[in-house]
Amino acid sequence: MADTGPGQQQPQTYARPPANSGGGGARLVALFTPFIALAAIGVAAWAMVMAWPQKDAKVQPTAESKQRVCAAFDTVSKAVQLQTHAELGPDPVAQTAVASNARLALIGGGDVLLSRLDEQTPPELADAVRLFANNLQDIGISALAGATNDNPQQAARLTAGEEGRDKVAQLCT
Repeated sequence: MADTGPGQQQPQTYARPPANSGGGGARLVALFTPFIALAAIGVAAWAMVMAWPQKDAKVQPTAESKQRVCAAFDTVSKAVQLQTHAELGPDPVAQTAVASNARLALIGGGDVLLSRLDEQTPPELADAVRLFANNLQDIGISALAGATNDNPQQAARLTAGEEGRDKVAQLCT
């Protein structure tokens, strides 16, 4: 090698790194990334399960729930009684209006009763109200479909509805 003077630079030589030495850390991260992601998903799922509100094994009936259901029953019973026994005379339009209001009271009353039930309603009352409400809705929708009160199936529904009303009334006293 020759001496270089003050204005001359020596050529630089670059050494190549060995072929197996670069990127080892990146390969290791790429290899473990799916396992880390699966572990994170598992921890997140476990946290969700642990934070999810647990349903009480035994919910106790409350007087408040019974009172709310029985008040709704009283209102529905009055509405059905009033609307199914209204008399507006022989005018066909008036008769259709009365029938429409009666059907509305039946179907809507059943829906109101079902919406008042909750986990704290005493089971015997809840079962009786559910049966009565479903009977009301069946009577109303059958009437909308053209069933008359003297139709044997509709008459059976009316009898079941009256029996259901009596049972709920007894449980609400």
